[in-house]
Amino acid sequence: MSAPFEERSGVVPCATPWGRWYQTLEEVFIEVRVPPGTRARDVRCSLRSRHVELAVGGEEVLQGKLFDSTIADEGTWTLEDRKLIRIVLTKTNRDAGNCWTSLLENEYAADPWVQDQMQRKLTLERFQRENPGFDFSGAEISGNYSKGGPDFSSLEK
Repeated sequence: MSAPFEERSGVVPCATPWGRWYQTLEEVFIEVRVPPGTRARDVRCSLRSRHVELAVGGEEVLQGKLFDSTIADEGTWTLEDRKLIRIVLTKTNRDAGNCWTSLLENEYAADPWVQDQMQRKLTLERFQRENPGFDFSGAEISGNYSKGGPDFSSLEK
């Protein structure tokens, strides 16, 4: 099980007009489609703890207050194959109960079904971390998984 959990289990993306976003316990990923041939010098990207701003070729693509806080110094962006910008933000609160329901406050919200799938995925990722000898990447979950699922920490081992 050397591959990260999200590679083994897939991601639950939220489609947007410019691309998609998805999340893990620790990070939020933003993928923005840009015109083929885009160069890094055409990109202006500002990543702060609660704010993101992206412009390509002088045109604003994404701008606003993030749903929750991130660690600004750990945010990165890359231009891949001159046609996709990938932004990676590190969540400040890295707990399974911290499932972002939208990328920005009041914008790019996941629909209820996608939100449910995102929360399931984060709960399974939490179970994987707590039980490294098991593989939860193909597991199904039902019942109480909202807010990160049940807390077994008080049970005796």
